[in-house]
Amino acid sequence: MKVLLYAIVVCLILVIVAMGHGGGLDELGCHSDQRRGNYHCHRGPLAGQTFRSKAEAEREWDRLNLPRPAKKKQTK
Repeated sequence: MKVLLYAIVVCLILVIVAMGHGGGLDELGCHSDQRRGNYHCHRGPLAGQTFRSKAEAEREWDRLNLPRPAKKKQTK
């Protein structure tokens, strides 16, 4: 019985650790991470990269000569 309990606890801990963080993505496929104080990308050409700010990511986007994506509409 103890082995089953330990297995359940370990699985729950692994699920919590593996979960991604919340937060919507903007038109670049990125978002600000307030906890870490940076701006990072999950999708698109900048996926996997971290920047100090959105402006820095936009400069990299322009440097790569990528067409600007349409701005996302704000939802209420």
